[in-house]
Amino acid sequence: MLAYHAALTRKRDVALDCHVDIYRAISDPTRRAILDELVDRSGQSLFDLCSRLIMKHGISSSRQAISQHLDVLEAAGLIRTRREGRSKLHWYVGAPLKEIGERWPILADDGIPNPTEEDTRE
Repeated sequence: MLAYHAALTRKRDVALDCHVDIYRAISDPTRRAILDELVDRSGQSLFDLCSRLIMKHGISSSRQAISQHLDVLEAAGLIRTRREGRSKLHWYVGAPLKEIGERWPILADDGIPNPTEEDTRE
């Protein structure tokens, strides 16, 4: 029984770690810009991404820094990669973010007014 409980706990902890990685991955503005670029045009190389980040977002990080950001995104399951010759190409994967949306669905406005500043002080 104890071994069964330990296995369930490990499985739950791994699942939680996955979500923590996703939240950490999307918490950085540079990584969000990278995801935006991959949504716009998947299958980009590191060189392509660096060029587009400079041109469209004014992000002039080094290739090494962008490569580290890509590693974080890949570890979180938000991108996938494939080698083609000497290039490594990157694709956006939206499933992990969809799972977050399913966990906390956006509810339709039910007519309840937004709290005022006075309401939030109480």
